[in-house]
This record gives sequence, C-alpha cells and structure tokens, in this order.
Amino acid sequence: MLFDTTQLALERAIGGAAQRQTALAANLANANTPGYQRVDVDFHSALQGAMATDGDQHAAVEQTAFATRRDATAITRADGNSVDAEAESAKMAANALEQQAAVSVAHVRIQILRSAMGVM
Repeated sequence: MLFDTTQLALERAIGGAAQRQTALAANLANANTPGYQRVDVDFHSALQGAMATDGDQHAAVEQTAFATRRDATAITRADGNSVDAEAESAKMAANALEQQAAVSVAHVRIQILRSAMGVM
C-alpha cells in the first residue's frame, strides 16, 4: 500500500468534488428547463462514513461510491423546476474552493513523501 488512508481519502474527495461540480453545472444549465429537478452529490457523508468504519478503513474509503441524487428538499417553482441559479452558483464556487484545497493538501503530502524518498 503506497498511500495511506488519508491520502486516499483526499483523492476520493477530489473525485467527489469533481462529480458534484458536474451535477451543479447541470443544474445551472437546466435552470430554465420546465420540470427539471436539481441534483447533487453528497460525497462528504459517504467519505465520513467510510472513515468512521471500525474495520478496514482503507478498503472502505477505496470502495466508497458517490451517487448523483435528486434533491427532494428543493423548493419547486410553478413550472416544476427546482433550481435556484444564485444558490447553485454559490454552491459551485464553494465546491471549487474545497476541491482546490484538497488538491493542494494532496500535493503537499506527495511532495513530503517524495522528499522522504530522496526524489525531488
């Protein structure tokens, strides 16, 4: 096992944030489509559950899947659409920042590992 569970969780978080960004972009693209229901990806809960596993935490994180799900709590407009373009834009910005932070932390951890191995 080359990478520890924390590095694997960072990589999975980066992937989950990418999947969420795609879902949020789809919501924005369909903001004026009658009947469209917003979707989201809750990768935080899935990763948190995997990290809280009592057994093989590494395997649990590795096997964690992120599903794109319809948001049943969203308020639906008269045309049946449940997308609030301003809220989606804010969620996209926050998600992008979170993804960028995870990439930065993962990069630093890899640099530390490379330094420890004497590879620059």
